Amino acid sequence: MEEMVNGRILIVDDEDRIRRLLKMYLEREGYTTEEAENGDEALELALLNDYEVILLDLMMPGIDGVEVCRRLREKKATPVIMLTAKGEEANRVQGFEVGTDDYIIKPFSPREVVLRVKALLRRSSSTSFLKTETKAKNVIVFAHLTIDHDAHRVTADGKEVSLTPKEYELLYFLAKTPDKVYDREQLLKEVWQYEFFGDLRTVDTHVKRLREKLNKVSQEAAKMIVTVWGVGYKFEVGNE
Repeated sequence: MEEMVNGRILIVDDEDRIRRLLKMYLEREGYTTEEAENGDEALELALLNDYEVILLDLMMPGIDGVEVCRRLREKKATPVIMLTAKGEEANRVQGFEVGTDDYIIKPFSPREVVLRVKALLRRSSSTSFLKTETKAKNVIVFAHLTIDHDAHRVTADGKEVSLTPKEYELLYFLAKTPDKVYDREQLLKEVWQYEFFGDLRTVDTHVKRLREKLNKVSQEAAKMIVTVWGVGYKFEVGNE
């Protein structure tokens, strides 16, 4: 039987009906929930408290979900799942650019939300199935970059890099197979790990943010994520 996670989740939506529905399904699975009905309240709670996941509506009174996520990312790497309507594709792309980890299109099944939350929590937490192995087996070391997979910690030239769960998973996946080229479709399938009704630009925006974060502490580490024009991306170590 799967162990109960009991994570703390913030539900943000201006519709009381949606908040109540998500609260019911998530608490039934053992999660603790808190609610916010607008962007200003959501940002205040998100900055004051530590949540395992934030379910964030895109269009709300006051500041919208994209702006909430942008401001949150200046301070924290809390996993964020954006809730969006079908006609808001441009806004969803904006959401990925500011650090959203996933999105779910309305109308949605509450069961799908629970599954997405569980998947995101599994990826963002220390992976328990690796704890029986030795630490050395779970650390990838390059000249300018170290990935400690047990701790989900990334350091570049000795300085820690704060990544969202999705950014970390993307980096780890590429780094596990140096110099292997992946197209965007492969990365969506392997990193996102489920049927993903999104734009291929999702991968591009995550690569862009990952490079920017690495570049702030190590230009050499950032250069290891290479664009293969017309194909996709690879993690290059040939110049080390």
